[in-house]
Parts: sequence; structure tokens; C-alpha cells
Amino acid sequence: MPTGKVRYDNLRSAVSRVLGFRDRRESDRWVAFRSWAGLDAFYCLPGIEGAHEKGGVEGEVGRFRRNHLVPVPEVDSLADLNVMVDRWAEEDDGRRIGARPRTVGEYFATEQPLLRPLPEDVFETGRLFNPRVDRYGQITVRQNHYSVPVRLIGRKVRVLLHASELVVYDGRTEVARHERLSTRGGVLLELDHYLEALVRKPGALPGATALEQARAAGKFTPVHDAWWAAARKAHGDPVGTRALIEVLLLHRTMLHEYVVAGIAAALRAGALTSDAVAVEARKAAQNDTESDRGTRQAAGQESAVPHVTSLTERRLAALPPDTRPPPSVAAYDQLLPLRNAARPASEGELP
Repeated sequence: MPTGKVRYDNLRSAVSRVLGFRDRRESDRWVAFRSWAGLDAFYCLPGIEGAHEKGGVEGEVGRFRRNHLVPVPEVDSLADLNVMVDRWAEEDDGRRIGARPRTVGEYFATEQPLLRPLPEDVFETGRLFNPRVDRYGQITVRQNHYSVPVRLIGRKVRVLLHASELVVYDGRTEVARHERLSTRGGVLLELDHYLEALVRKPGALPGATALEQARAAGKFTPVHDAWWAAARKAHGDPVGTRALIEVLLLHRTMLHEYVVAGIAAALRAGALTSDAVAVEARKAAQNDTESDRGTRQAAGQESAVPHVTSLTERRLAALPPDTRPPPSVAAYDQLLPLRNAARPASEGELP
């Protein structure tokens, strides 16, 4: 963290109102963040009067935008864009500014030891909301709609809204996580959140918005569609669709790639039941695990016979050596004659 005063250009998330020459009314969240980070803010004058106080920061922002964001890059998600920005920033460490003898990364390496370490505790930057789940299993945050499990209909949940994602909690348990929508009036649904309701009403699945979004995201693959069509043809629409929903429930306990492999294997064998898909998916997972184990053994990273470590041996190995003599019960042998002499003779026993 920087030491001393840090210059800011009256960003709206920090300054709710400009009062005068240097006086500012700061937002509550910004005050909490400055207190956590130990920052001393110095706000530039607005407009042309404060242009000279900003140094070359705005010029560097413009240079980065012109070199990397013109034309606007096309990405599938905000997370992909953040990965690209991180890569560009790392590449920028090798750049030289003008005729300076060192690169940007070398200057920062010299300056880094002079910075103050970050606080040990974590500051929660997300904004908290407490919406109620509507009858469609959705919550509304910043005029956008997000799905949650249908079992939460009618209940209030806790939502943390971050810059790129939205996390939903029921008490302390995370129940949903979505990419944040950048538009207004958008709808982002997760098919898995509706499976319990669709088991009772399988006819609602073919035209469901959640299904279309799952197809677009690649979660509901053509293999799913082919198995579903075959199951409906063999068992009828209601029974075949319920079998598909049972297959989709496997995604909660198994990796997506294993379930897809199980669906493909069951489809080839003509096994159009969820149990058959589960068996084939477990086979795919087991084969993958055995293949990884064989690769590690071939590379010498793992022995052929797994070694089981005894916790007792591990604890004893950590103790200092015991120099005491082994215990002996020889002193107690002296009590045996006394015990025999004090015992009365029973009938028929020779004295």
C-alpha cells in the first residue's frame, strides 16, 4: 500500500458531493475502505483547474485504451476480458517510457520495498442486498433478474454484488453464483435451480428460458439433446423428460465432462435410463483417475503401491527419545508369598 497522501480525481464511488475548494463529502463505503487500508486521500480540483495535479495518470490511461481497447475486443464474458487486461499489464512491465534507462517493471521492483504491506484482514468490497425470492425462483438486483434454487421461493436471501459477479447466500450457505449482468432488465437463469420443480412438471422443460440459456452457455450439449430425444421416443414425453432431469441432477455430484461421457456411452448402447448414464459416468471418472495415476507412476511421482501412514507412528516420530528404563513388575512378585500365606485352605486341598 502507498504511504502518505494519495491523489484522487473525485471519483463518484468515493465522493458523493464536492463541497468547496478541497472539502468533499465522502461515501460511507469509501470511508470504511480508507480506514481499512490506512489511506490519506487528497482530492484534485475539478475541471481544468486541477488538470496539472493529476500528473501523467490520465495520459497513461489513454495510452492503454488506444493500444489495447481500440477496436473494442470481443469476449464471451467479463472474466475473459479481465484475463486479457491482466496479460496486457504484465506485458507492459517490459515497456520503457521515453528514453528512460529502465523498464516499467524494473522501476516498480525498486519502489515495491518502500510500500506498506497490505492489512492482514480482508475487506469485503461487495455491496449487500437482501431481496426476496419471487414465485419464479428469481431475485431482482439492480433491475436485473437472477435465478436461485426454487426451494427458496418466498424467502429473503443475502446477496453480495461485486464488480463482475453476484453471490447469493441463504444464511451462511452459498446457494447461487452468477456473472453480473451489465445491462438493465436482463435475466440470467441456471437450469439446475429449477430441476426439482421440473420433475413435477416435465412439460415445462422444452420451452424453458433456463434451458435455452444452458444451451447457449454450452452446459446443455447436443449429446444431452440426442439422449433426450431417444428417451422421449422410447418412453414417451413425460417419462423421457423425467429421465433427462434425473440425468441433469448428476451434474451436482460429478464433473460435467464425465456426465457427458456417460450420456454418450449410454446412447451408443441404447440404454435410455438415468441409472445407466450414472454407471457409465462413474466408469468414465474411474478410467480418468486410473489414467492419471498411471501417468504419475510412469513419471516417478507416485509409487505403484500406495503407502498408508500411521498417525500413531507419525506422532511418535515427532516426540523426543525416551531415555527412561522399561517398566518392570519384579517388585510386585514379593507380594505373592504373602498372598498365598493369607489365603485359607479349602476343603479337600492339601496343606
